[in-house]
Amino acid sequence: MLACGSRSVVFIVCCTKATTPRELAPEHRSIWPQSCENMAAEVLQLAGNPTRDNTKTRIIPRHLQLAIRNDEELNKLLSGVTIAQSGVLPNFQAVLLPKDAEGVQV
Repeated sequence: MLACGSRSVVFIVCCTKATTPRELAPEHRSIWPQSCENMAAEVLQLAGNPTRDNTKTRIIPRHLQLAIRNDEELNKLLSGVTIAQSGVLPNFQAVLLPKDAEGVQV
């Protein structure tokens, strides 16, 4: 979940097509740096969790991928983004999981 002020969230939703501050309306240009900072902080905070889980000290592209794809809002915002050297999310289909002794899938 994006942990930033409502102004920044509205700005991100309204301006996802803009790539530079010049493409924004004048009233949104002052919010651009704040929104970028909030987005970066959110992604780095979420990427720190898999980093800590794997007992690593550096955030690598794989950790960024896991953080973004497991967060609903960031995944929607960055759905068209490809992160190099990050791999894919683990996804096991239920029919491939082993069954226990009673025939019920684990």
